[in-house]
Amino acid sequence: MSPTETGQPPLPERISGLAAVATNLSWSWSRDARALFREVDEALWHLTRHNPIELLRRVDPARLAGCAQDPAFLKRYDALVEWNGFVAATHDTWFETSYPDLAPRVIAYFCAEFGLHASVPIYSGGLGVLAGDHCKSASDLGVPLVGVGLFYTKGYSDQRLRLDGWQEDAEERFDLAATPLEQVRGPHGDPCLATVRMFGRTVSIGAWRIMVGRVPIFLLDTDHEQNDPADRPLCHRLYAGGPDLRLRQEWILGVGGVRVLRALGYHPAAWHSNEGHAAFMLVERVRELVMGGTPFAEAVRQVRATSIFTTHTPVPAGHDTFSPDQVAQCAGPVWQEMGVNRDELFRLGHHPALDHDRFHMSVAAIRLSARVNAVSRRHAEESRRIWAPLWPGRAAEAVPIKYVTNGAHVATWMANSMVALLESHLGADWWQRVDDPAVWARLLKLDDVALWAVHNELKSHLMRSIREQARRRWADQWKEALHLVGAGTLLDNGALTIGFGRRFATYKRADLIFQDPDRLQRLLVNPWRPVQIVFAGKAHPGDEPGKQILQRVYAQTREARFEGRIAFIEDYDMHVAHSLVQGVDLWLNLPRAPLEASGTSGMKAALNAVPQLSTLDGWWAEGYDGRNGWAIPAATAATAGAEGDAADAERLYRLLEDEVVPLFYTRDARDVPLGWTETMKHALRAAGQHFTARRMLREYVTEHYVPAIRGQLPADDPPGA
Repeated sequence: MSPTETGQPPLPERISGLAAVATNLSWSWSRDARALFREVDEALWHLTRHNPIELLRRVDPARLAGCAQDPAFLKRYDALVEWNGFVAATHDTWFETSYPDLAPRVIAYFCAEFGLHASVPIYSGGLGVLAGDHCKSASDLGVPLVGVGLFYTKGYSDQRLRLDGWQEDAEERFDLAATPLEQVRGPHGDPCLATVRMFGRTVSIGAWRIMVGRVPIFLLDTDHEQNDPADRPLCHRLYAGGPDLRLRQEWILGVGGVRVLRALGYHPAAWHSNEGHAAFMLVERVRELVMGGTPFAEAVRQVRATSIFTTHTPVPAGHDTFSPDQVAQCAGPVWQEMGVNRDELFRLGHHPALDHDRFHMSVAAIRLSARVNAVSRRHAEESRRIWAPLWPGRAAEAVPIKYVTNGAHVATWMANSMVALLESHLGADWWQRVDDPAVWARLLKLDDVALWAVHNELKSHLMRSIREQARRRWADQWKEALHLVGAGTLLDNGALTIGFGRRFATYKRADLIFQDPDRLQRLLVNPWRPVQIVFAGKAHPGDEPGKQILQRVYAQTREARFEGRIAFIEDYDMHVAHSLVQGVDLWLNLPRAPLEASGTSGMKAALNAVPQLSTLDGWWAEGYDGRNGWAIPAATAATAGAEGDAADAERLYRLLEDEVVPLFYTRDARDVPLGWTETMKHALRAAGQHFTARRMLREYVTEHYVPAIRGQLPADDPPGA
């Protein structure tokens, strides 16, 4: 969009390039870009929640004129414009250097949500943020990725808590002009790029493009006047409505996504379905091949050879299923175009052991993808067990599901002051040497005083942001003063601060720490060694048990016995997450094993030298080394359910009482907790060396993308039953 289209006043000619920088999200992980926008108007930068488009729309034109005449500002501006040109280039990247013959080959990456920045609220949690970090790292490495998702014009549910703590799901359409989204038009200016048949009607599909460095992401949209009124709002909300709406959205994502890419001239050599929501993309490609003259069995083989499927959860609710009749009504007799009967098509989504009369999206994705991976080593073990029935006769350990452990995008999640500390210790060029384990090993020699000072600065920023959010909500939204008690206004900068920021699903056990309120009270209100807890997170709009857990947690924030040492931050999003993972002292993660696939929030905290205390599940089962945090061993089968929860709570209290709190409060003469800073350094080293999105992308490239581009079937193929 041009400045005029976004409502932005014209920029002074000398700094007009700021508009181009603001409309490519690469600025969001450039420290220099963020610093330059902050310099334009620091107060407004914070008020706009770090949104440069909104900043440039609202800033005083006189201030922009002053920037255009400031030699120091212009020097930094010119360097930034040059950097922006480098980001747009596709030459001399890691991918092109490593695979020069494959550089022109495109990889399509389909996902139901993308967490890119708080100003583009088309994500709900971990899956979306992981997809965003995936795309950012693909840009950094020059991996020729193109993303496909849905354009949720009303985003995900905005969280509002009643005075009794019950989550209400607000609906606020976000301001399109304040985002870097650009509507894509066909060769004759038509916003509709493709059509699909769905429930007996033709639905026209358009797309909006957002640039993430070198990576374009196309978000599909059905809100067009020629569509039936019932079809126009199909993409308005993420994960809204019941199974019928979910099916329609996933048909648009998969089938419409393939057709939009074709209309835009993309011919991907490899296709990645990030979770089963995009499985219809694989079905559509089989249909394409058959319509082009390829026999059905050969079409399936070709699609499998070029496809990757990543499963992100062992929780059954995370895997969509539909009745065959639902799918048939949605798709029409698509099997006729494939030259097979209905049963042969629907066998692709048939699970031989579970839900016999259901079409399983994840099962279809597994059958149509030769490369299937989980998102941690522990998750792979569980996934092989879950999906073993698809390979009858094979032992679970022989099921061909690999793993690529998730990672966090360092430049997005590491705080500026932490980056500056690493530059002072490792050299300004440490970014070019991040693949060398020796670089991260040197972090163990970080100066304790300097590390502790940086951490305390980040902690103070978190406390200020919590109080400022409470102030704004008190002025604009809250009518009862009691809200202020639970919002964190009584938190203490010096107390050991535990952070818990997750989706409020039952298996994540946000309320586990309240199993013994008397014991918790003794921990929190100890006048010599106080502890406080900051909670944040949303429950899925349809998850009543999750909302009940959230309500119980919120009730504890107003318990006088805890003296204001428990807080809940409302409407958790990426903007809040940055402050939280950077500013707490300890990250808490308490999933009921083995239900946590990965849990990347702990990685983001560790990249800011924040240790984690977690059950040994997800990434922590391979990331915990005895020096970078604390672990609760997974409960045995004999202690599952309530008994297992009680056992885990007991271990949690014991770790806090005997190890965590004493270590934090054992200080030297400079008031530095040397034992704690040693743990911080180990947390940072382990995360940087093993759990970055850069490492993750390189594994995807070498183990999945390159073989898929070359159409190579793995040795342990064929598909399951």
